[in-house]
Amino acid sequence: MLTSGWKAVSMIDVHGKVTFTLWLCGCNLRCPFCHNWRIAEGLECFPLDRNALLEELEATAFLIDYLHVTGGEPLMQWRELGALFAEVKALDIPVSLNSNFTLIEPLEKLIAEGLIDHAATDLKAPPTVLYGLPENYGLPENVSMKLWRFFLKGLEIISDYGIPLELRIPVPRGFNQWPWIEEGLRSLNTSFYVVLNPLVGKPLTDPRDESWCSEHCWPSEKEVEELERRLGELGVEVYVNTTYSASFLKP
Repeated sequence: MLTSGWKAVSMIDVHGKVTFTLWLCGCNLRCPFCHNWRIAEGLECFPLDRNALLEELEATAFLIDYLHVTGGEPLMQWRELGALFAEVKALDIPVSLNSNFTLIEPLEKLIAEGLIDHAATDLKAPPTVLYGLPENYGLPENVSMKLWRFFLKGLEIISDYGIPLELRIPVPRGFNQWPWIEEGLRSLNTSFYVVLNPLVGKPLTDPRDESWCSEHCWPSEKEVEELERRLGELGVEVYVNTTYSASFLKP
């Protein structure tokens, strides 16, 4: 299993929870705003020392709510991940998975085996832009739209198994996200809350595509507040990520 490392105690990777966070390498998307793109592309990665990880995880178990596995896309290495989750569950430590929900067969397999206690995902809208993929790779249909349908199916799987969900919504500048958000919400019937993540670029992050980010990162406060308002009107529990100061947002 390829990793870029772990952090024994983190208070920023799952809202309101303390996690032991592990980053796995590889991803099937090419999101232009991604600041973990080196991990996603398998750069600066190395084989996971599972024994060292489990030893440190067990030592810090009393401090944390979850082992939280993120990436990249962890389900790119789902077989090895399932074996790791089984060992973690044997330590009586709950598991949280951050996935893009487009690899639905591995997702359902791990959930059906009782290996996932909590999930997190990004609702990336519009997917034809935020997934960062060519239109079709020579295939007869738009790849991003096909993956979007897989994502919606992933939300349904999470709901069917009653897995608590942190639904994150990256907020770019200059797009109408609401139709996609509504479609995603219709696929959910489980306990969830929303975290709005305004997209930021340099100098605070190092995005994959700097030119794209210069145009579409740093949404206006009005754009963020409008999404927060509309979600609130639907009775959705909403949090706005304040890791980066609102003073950096466009007026």
